[in-house]
Amino acid sequence: MRLAGSKDGDGRMPERRIEAGLESPVHPCYPTPARKSRSRRDFLALAGVTAIGTARAQGPSEAVDPALPQIGILLATTYTTGTLEERLDEAKAHGLACVQVSMACAGLPEMPDDMPAGLPERFRREAAARGIRIASVQGTFNMCHPDAEHRRMGLRRLRVLAEACPRMDTSAIHVCTGTRDRNSMWRRHPENNSPQAWRDMAACIREAAEIARQAQVVLAFEPEVNNVVDSARKARQLLDEIGSPHLKVTIDPANIFHAGELPRMKEILEEAFALVGKDIVLAHAKDLDHDGDAGHNAAGEGVLDYGLYLRLLRASRFNGPLLLHGLSRAQVPGCVAFLRAKLARGAG
Repeated sequence: MRLAGSKDGDGRMPERRIEAGLESPVHPCYPTPARKSRSRRDFLALAGVTAIGTARAQGPSEAVDPALPQIGILLATTYTTGTLEERLDEAKAHGLACVQVSMACAGLPEMPDDMPAGLPERFRREAAARGIRIASVQGTFNMCHPDAEHRRMGLRRLRVLAEACPRMDTSAIHVCTGTRDRNSMWRRHPENNSPQAWRDMAACIREAAEIARQAQVVLAFEPEVNNVVDSARKARQLLDEIGSPHLKVTIDPANIFHAGELPRMKEILEEAFALVGKDIVLAHAKDLDHDGDAGHNAAGEGVLDYGLYLRLLRASRFNGPLLLHGLSRAQVPGCVAFLRAKLARGAG
């Protein structure tokens, strides 16, 4: 997942890419419940629901199987122009069940310093009016940036988003573990594997998870080949080290293949789900045509074994948001049809 609006060093425009308290987080496709005290046992049980999700109508004429993932989209990265309302209209026209929103949809920075009065309610109101659920909010910043003040600024801005989430009727924020590269959080750096890089990233994640606990939301980080957490094994390590039910996973199998690993696709995908499947709360749908970097292809237009991917999601009892990205407006209908066909065939 990449941020929009700036270029990587190679000149390409990148893709846009509770510990607990006594209350549980809510799955991104659930409406936020009234807060009430719960026992720790109830809390942990409900936290597990985060990875299971709920069914929502995909459009006015679409019947939805509640056992299946619900198809959605990263709103700002495909519908790159227009007002929030116009972008939501496009998502509705394509029969999408849910969206990941960015503050850029309202003309703000992705990570604003403050939240304009009434804006979260506007997001909630306009999405609900169209029968669309806000699955998650984009909250990516470089959590391993070598400058500590950069990380502190990101944490301050993350709190702004986290505190706004209940008013948007969502409970998940997509985040990025980052890289030592000072200019792009999506570009690999030779120091990413250093002990200091891991310490800085883990400390930042720990603070972020505490912000999430206080706001009663969940952070979903994505293993990505160019980031410090560049594999499912490292994702499992981070989850175990932080030990917070407010920290979960976004899975994007187009982003986890290191150079030379494509021939082992089945093995790597099965291992990834064995390691983090129970912690997945968001799933991405795009594709890749080579390994060693994040995938940049629209779903169904590369070499990813989507049959296996969707079977593994279902085996993990995931029926939450399956979010398209890395595609143009024109590609949305075809990609939605591709996913629906795969899901209808039992992901075979």
